Amino acid sequence: MAIELVTTDGIFALDGGEWEVTNNIWIIGNDSEVLIFDAAHDHEPIAAAVNGRKVKAIVCTHGHNDHINAAVALRDAVDAPIILHPEDRMLWDAVYPNDSPDRELVPGETLSAGGHSLSVIHTPGHSPGCCCFYDQTDGRVLSGDTLFCGGPGATGRSFSNEPTILRSIRDCLLSLPDHTVVHTGHGDTTTIGAETEGVLGRIAELGIE
Repeated sequence: MAIELVTTDGIFALDGGEWEVTNNIWIIGNDSEVLIFDAAHDHEPIAAAVNGRKVKAIVCTHGHNDHINAAVALRDAVDAPIILHPEDRMLWDAVYPNDSPDRELVPGETLSAGGHSLSVIHTPGHSPGCCCFYDQTDGRVLSGDTLFCGGPGATGRSFSNEPTILRSIRDCLLSLPDHTVVHTGHGDTTTIGAETEGVLGRIAELGIE
């Protein structure tokens, strides 16, 4: 096993609005230990997919409620630390005012499990603390809500900014090989090459330096 997908359904809530969403939860590792990327809506199917393996960490790609609202219950179920970039702590606190992540994500650090290593890339824009996770050996990046099949993640709500996300994608992700597979936080998998033209076109349209 290298990577597994679990999907859960629930509500994304921000700025007084609510939207029904399906979230992708990615599990990377082997038959004995794994990393979990995001903990959305319902911890039970995620814990079932882990199936007794050691969980090295529950990694939050960012702090929006639909990516963390099962994190504490999952931590209790699988006995693993939750890690989140500190710039999204205000989003975490809106969901868990009386609880905390176990440690902070550090850009440039490497997360490892089951023979797989992923480097942490800070990609603000969708939220201030958004991070992506690059597995150079296997040619894949877990993009959370920074880059989707079809373009950048949503902006226009609190703590988000379109020029910032476009710069993050251009500077941090488009430099990866075109064949790099992009495993997203919602929707279909894509590649860096498939998304490059659209991102650069939007950057040109907005005149972003």
